[in-house]
Amino acid sequence: MRIGPYSLKNRLIVAPMAGVTDRPFRMLCKKLGAGMAVSEMITANKALWTTPKTLRRANHEGEVEPVSVQIAGSDPAQMAEAARLNVEHGAQIIDINMGCPAKKVCNVAAGSALLRDESLVARILEAVVKAVDVPVTLKTRTGWSREHRNALRVARLAEETGIAALALHGRTREDMYNGEAEYDTIRAVKASVSIPVIANGDIDSPQKAQRVLRETGADAVMIGRAAQGRPWIFREIQHYLDTGEHLPSPEVVEIRDILLAHLDDLYMFYGEYSGCRIARKHIAWYTRGLAGSNAFRQEMYRLETTEGQRAAVADYFDRLGTASDRLVYESEAPAA
Repeated sequence: MRIGPYSLKNRLIVAPMAGVTDRPFRMLCKKLGAGMAVSEMITANKALWTTPKTLRRANHEGEVEPVSVQIAGSDPAQMAEAARLNVEHGAQIIDINMGCPAKKVCNVAAGSALLRDESLVARILEAVVKAVDVPVTLKTRTGWSREHRNALRVARLAEETGIAALALHGRTREDMYNGEAEYDTIRAVKASVSIPVIANGDIDSPQKAQRVLRETGADAVMIGRAAQGRPWIFREIQHYLDTGEHLPSPEVVEIRDILLAHLDDLYMFYGEYSGCRIARKHIAWYTRGLAGSNAFRQEMYRLETTEGQRAAVADYFDRLGTASDRLVYESEAPAA
C-alpha cells in the first residue's frame, strides 16, 4: 500500500476520530500494528488556529512516519492555506474531511455536507492539491442521503484533481453510523478509479477485515470505533491476514501495561486537569464488558487526579487476574 512516496508497512489504517485519534492514541495504534493513523480534524478556520486545541492537534513530535493530518472546512482558499500551514508543522500527508456526519461540522457546510455540492468538492480538492507538495487524500461517504448517493462521481473528481488515495465510509451522511456499511458501493468505486481505495465502516474483527478486502478489492481497510479500547486489533488483523489463524486474546498483565502506558502519555500530553478527564473515556472503552467493570467505572469517574485514576486502574486490573490469565468478558454491553 503506497500513498505518494510513502510505502505503508501494511494495509491497516486508523480512521480519524474527533476526540480520539490524538497523538498518544495514534502512536499507540502504530506501535500495535497499524500502518498509518490519520489525525483528528483540524479546522481550516484561521481564527481558531492559535487555540490550545488546534495547537495540540498540530503537535506531531515523535510520531512515526508518515504523519497524516486531516483538515476540515468549506472554503477552497482557507483549505489550501490550512494545508500549507500543517505541512509547515510536520504533516507529510494532508487528508481532506468530506465524511464527518456530525451536525456541528455539517451545519457550517463542511464534512459530509460538502457532498451536496460537487462543484465545490472539485474546487476544494484542486485548491488543496495545488497548495502543497505532499500527497493529499480524501475521506468521504457514499453520499449525502440514500436518495443522493454520488460516491462514484466524487471518486472520479478525486482522481482527476490529483488526490493520492480515497478512504470511503460505506454509509451516507443521513445514515450516520446506523445500518450496515455499503461494501458494494466501495467495490464499485474501486473498480472505477486507479488511485488506492481504502474501505471503512463496521470493520471490527480479523475475519471482517479479510472479508471486506476480498469483497471490495480495496487496497486497505480503515478502522475506527473498533480500535477504541482495543488498539491491539491491528496486530490481530495482520496476524490473521498473514496466517489465517487467530492470535490468543491478550493477557491481563499486557492490557494493564498497555493502558497504563496510554494513560501516562495522555497525562503528559494534556496535563493534570484535562488528562484526567480525557482519560476517562479511554478507560471505559478498555474495561467495557469486563468483570465488575460497571462498578469500577462509576468509582473511577469521580476521581479528580491523574495519580488516583492511574492507581485505581492498576488495582482493578490486578484484581482481574494473574500474569498468565487472559481477559474474560462478561458481556459486550456498552460502557456506562
